[in-house]
Order: sequence, then C-alpha cells, then structure tokens
Amino acid sequence: QVQLVESGGGLVQAGDSLRLSCAASGRTFSIYAAGWFRQAPGKEREFVTAIDWSGIHTDYIDSVKGRFTISRDRAKNTVYLQMNSLKSEDTAVYYCAAALGPDTPSDSEKYEYWGQGTQVTVSS
Repeated sequence: QVQLVESGGGLVQAGDSLRLSCAASGRTFSIYAAGWFRQAPGKEREFVTAIDWSGIHTDYIDSVKGRFTISRDRAKNTVYLQMNSLKSEDTAVYYCAAALGPDTPSDSEKYEYWGQGTQVTVSS
C-alpha cells in the first residue's frame, strides 16, 4: 500500500504561483511513477503531468507546458507540482497518484494509488 497526501492548494489570483506537494508513505514510493490529475466542476478528471520513478522523465499536457513543473525528492518521498502563471482555467481539485512501472502514464487507470485531492482556485 502507498498512502498519498496532497497539500498546498488555495485561492490565488491569475498570474500567481502555487506549489503543491504530495507526501507518500507506505511501500517503496521511489519505484513508482507519480502523476498529477485535476478535475474541474462539471468536467472529467484529466491528466496534467507525470514523472517517472527516477525523476528524469516527465510528461505534460500542452496547456500547462512552460508554466507547470513536476519534480520529486526521493529522499523525502515527496512529489511537487510548481504552478506558475496560473489561469482561471487551472481551477480544479488536484490529485496526486502513483503508478508502478517505468513510464509516465497519462491514463488514470494505470494509477493504483490516489490522494484525497487539494483545491486550487484561481480568480481572474
């Protein structure tokens, strides 16, 4: 089992920055890829970004490229999502997830473990 706890969400204005954290406990999180997904009101959950177990390979959806950065601290068992130049359309509940394997999957069904989510609200 892997337990994931997100933190760092909040209410900000457009153009501001936030850093989300995902702290993992339980089994060896360092062998898992980690992803961030988000779900806006009335919309389906969507993939945002992922990082592989090594921290070397990452993947992003086009709408956040150049603004968001995913990283991980293997010693702290924590994954981060640095979000800059936030837009109102980034408003959503953000979820951290863990997937076993070498890739950076964008398919939510490949993720075994999920956090409870943290709300990000961007006012325009």
